[in-house]
Amino acid sequence: MTNQPTAVVVGSGPVGAAYARTLLESNPDVRVVMFEAGPQLTEIPGESVRNIPDAAEKERARERSQGPLSGSYRESLGIPQAFVVEGMFTARQGTYLLDFGGEGSAHAPTFPAAAAATNVGGQGAHWTAAIPRPAFSEKIPFIGDEEWEELIGRAEELLHKQSAAFADSALGGAIRLLLDEEFGSELPDGYGVSTLPVAGDPQPDGTMRWAGADSVLGPLIDPDSPLSSRFELRDLSLVRRVELDGTRATGVTVQDLRTSETSTFPADIVVVAADAFRSPQLLWASGVRPAALGHYLTEHPVVISTVALDPAKMQRFATETDLDAEKARRALNPADPVAAVNRIPFSEPEHPFSVQVMYADVPPFQLDPANPLAGNRWGYVNMGYGMRKHPRFEDGVTFDDAELDFSGFPNMRISYSLTEREEAEIAEATERLRRAGNALGTFVAEPRLMPNGSSLHYQGTMRAGEADDGTSVADPYSRVWGYQGLYVAGNGLIPTATTMNPTLTSVAIAVRAARKAAQEL
Repeated sequence: MTNQPTAVVVGSGPVGAAYARTLLESNPDVRVVMFEAGPQLTEIPGESVRNIPDAAEKERARERSQGPLSGSYRESLGIPQAFVVEGMFTARQGTYLLDFGGEGSAHAPTFPAAAAATNVGGQGAHWTAAIPRPAFSEKIPFIGDEEWEELIGRAEELLHKQSAAFADSALGGAIRLLLDEEFGSELPDGYGVSTLPVAGDPQPDGTMRWAGADSVLGPLIDPDSPLSSRFELRDLSLVRRVELDGTRATGVTVQDLRTSETSTFPADIVVVAADAFRSPQLLWASGVRPAALGHYLTEHPVVISTVALDPAKMQRFATETDLDAEKARRALNPADPVAAVNRIPFSEPEHPFSVQVMYADVPPFQLDPANPLAGNRWGYVNMGYGMRKHPRFEDGVTFDDAELDFSGFPNMRISYSLTEREEAEIAEATERLRRAGNALGTFVAEPRLMPNGSSLHYQGTMRAGEADDGTSVADPYSRVWGYQGLYVAGNGLIPTATTMNPTLTSVAIAVRAARKAAQEL
């Protein structure tokens, strides 16, 4: 072991960043080295590419994070060019499909939209920055309410929670009032129509600087902070194996992708924070193979549609002057097409869904110019209902030692299906989506269920549990059952059926585990 306690973090997304910062703030002696397989896209490590003002530079940054598909494959895979309305596409810019059809591709015929990003900041460089709190049965059952409130509050601080990001939009307010007329009487107090909490910092000109892993890292990437002297981020560094002495993690084997040289890096603890597919893959490749590893895969089935806002309905609550002011404000940041996001949160038992309603000047696709709703002056909303996928062992990813993927790891095979329980909730959500659309305007894209994997919110593959009974990978403090010094992190730890964006939950779990790790170090 090294003289100075050393922690290795594999992966540089918001959750890995939360581990690094919490470890360093909690233990004055520890050193943290973070390894990231992808490149650094922005001058500030881990910054959201949505903050890049130049469209060509932004596209180039996204392309560089698309792993094996950087360059010539993009258009053949339907990765959209031009602007992207976040959350509305299968293959979002900056990500690549795991089952991309080329050599070394994963096998995911029942989960075809599974996608990943490989870059400093992980998906935090491309995410919607939505950070709603989990509620009711979405919450982690083995963390008490008082502790959970403190953890989730700390996670919101790390992610720069902003509840009022869209509250000053008069058009967003009109949309909320129309939705409240339709649904308000059916929803419990505190869980009605509201603005979506997001991660970011409002700027003086009215725009938003979206948060990414950089916001979580904070002082770790500030050269004037003493914490930065104990932190190191190495990009283009692919961790190939967690090294073990029996059941104790002793470090990692890393390949420098610039030189192809491989070396071993010793550590007192190893935190695997890649993502819900590649973290289990790394554990498997390292010989760490609990029975639940890769299983209990969940996401959010998503039903989406696009609606042209009805002028008469909107003018009940917003004026032409409001609309002109909104358009003038939008002109300041034409590269970011979303002008306001409202939501109806998950609640039980009446509303087991999470709804996001994104207002934009233009729809997320090209409307036929002959369509009477093309160029609708009052704009459009892109709406998505997220449903629960209830965890089952048979839904998950397995790994084939006899077939390697494009990176030389045991290849993935994803098996996944919806049950009658999910199908019933999807049908109910689809009907509610029609109600919402009719309350706001006219459909220009009918409600449709997105392909499995479209949410990008993959959970459960390293689920945490209270007992080492074969149904979980990690203990309540994110330590892999049966191993010492080996932690896992990310959305894969979430053991519950959820409908909402999981990053806030995963950061809260990471804070809890990192504090425990700091004590142990």
